[in-house]
Amino acid sequence: MEIEQTAQIKVDREPSPKTLEELRVSSWPIWEKEVSEFPWTYDSEEICYLLEGEVVVTPEAGEPVEIRKGDLVTFPAGMSCTWKILSPVRKHYYLE
Repeated sequence: MEIEQTAQIKVDREPSPKTLEELRVSSWPIWEKEVSEFPWTYDSEEICYLLEGEVVVTPEAGEPVEIRKGDLVTFPAGMSCTWKILSPVRKHYYLE
């Protein structure tokens, strides 16, 4: 298990099935988006698990972070960033 944390974004590459089960990821809503680029600000902490896709998220005051299928990602409340979707995204998400 590899965990990266950059510019407040925490990325757990290939989390264990046990972790996903404990978080009840399969019960979270699903969000989908086509290839695009847009600004985003997180009003609350969000945890997401990518089922499909590849994205580069660039925080306003930080370095770009690549996320892809199989990643469990935590975005902090209050963070503003730009999402650049490189291939269509399908993800489970949970808002704190």
